[in-house]
Amino acid sequence: MTALAAAPAPPHGAGLLASARIVAVADGRGGTALPVLDGGGPFALRRLRSPGAEARVCLVGAMSAPLGGDALTLTAEVEDGAVVHFSTTAATIALPGRTGAPATYVVYIRVGEGAELRWLPEPLISARGGELRMTTRVELAPTARLVLREEQILGRAGEPPGRLTARLTVRQGGRPLYDQELSYGPGAPGWDGGAVLGGHRAVGQLLVVDPAFAAAPVAPRVLGPTAVVAPLAGPAAVVSAVAPDGLQLRTVLETGLLGMEIGR
Repeated sequence: MTALAAAPAPPHGAGLLASARIVAVADGRGGTALPVLDGGGPFALRRLRSPGAEARVCLVGAMSAPLGGDALTLTAEVEDGAVVHFSTTAATIALPGRTGAPATYVVYIRVGEGAELRWLPEPLISARGGELRMTTRVELAPTARLVLREEQILGRAGEPPGRLTARLTVRQGGRPLYDQELSYGPGAPGWDGGAVLGGHRAVGQLLVVDPAFAAAPVAPRVLGPTAVVAPLAGPAAVVSAVAPDGLQLRTVLETGLLGMEIGR
């Protein structure tokens, strides 16, 4: 598989520049080792106890980030045969900074042959006055398995959101599988209209990639008035939903995931 590209350097005078890296490998005894678990700035990575073959990694926020002007990068490399469950302890809040510049947050993920990654962070909250450009790039081997959840909450209680642009791209075996970019908040045309959010303030997607879906594709179905399960052109399916709040969003995404896992 190709190596992960380096993150672009922030412009001169920008805010915090910070990165973190996770490397997981099969330990040869039916488990998963973490030879690299390194982070700086707001990234504090911790290994949690876990039964079975998987390694559990939790990201603890060590400081407020991203603020306007920050450039953050998180890299996860799951080598052949390794199994990783990733989570965070709390929501990430995109806040305004002193410079007025947007913040960037880039996540690079690579999952090898026969490996599995469950990427399940807590929501991203776009606070008033903040501007964040979030990019997630995933490279999967043909036999890799992935469960990836993204949740965005637009504004804290009683406030309008900041500007948020989020793009998710997934490639499997070097070929495009999924590519979506969404933009919300001030300056984003039509983001709160009936064709996009229709007044809702929580939006998310849950992507599942599993080689088993090639023989038994996921059937499309509606999960409610604002959520759907849709198969992709590949061994994958996505749950897409909008909701009034984060709790209802999480419920519908987990309902969609449970239906796919039961149907395997």
